[in-house]
Amino acid sequence: MNSAMYEAAAGVQVFGYVVILVVGLACVGGLIWAFRLGFKVRRREPAPPRPDEQPRMPPSGPVGETREMREPDEVPRAADDGERLTPYQLGNVGTKRADDQRRSRWSPGSSGSFGGGGGGRT
Repeated sequence: MNSAMYEAAAGVQVFGYVVILVVGLACVGGLIWAFRLGFKVRRREPAPPRPDEQPRMPPSGPVGETREMREPDEVPRAADDGERLTPYQLGNVGTKRADDQRRSRWSPGSSGSFGGGGGGRT
């Protein structure tokens, strides 16, 4: 009687090993399939640019940087209270070039930023 229980337990144990083996083989097969699919997709993509196709600096040299002071642009008002403004009436930039191009300076005695650790304005 004792041997019958051992044989039943061994049968269930072998079944568990077979299930683990089948699942493992399915995972390996899926990884191999995914690798081959990625390889095929990579072969269809264009090749990386050659050194002579890389971007070059223009003959006139580097493009200059423009620095200017900006100020908020006013939102246009609708002519009638019931009328709505559409996006093309609002414009695409929320700022405009400031009339005064002088750079603003810090107030004396200010810390320079919120939480900057300075004494603040006294």
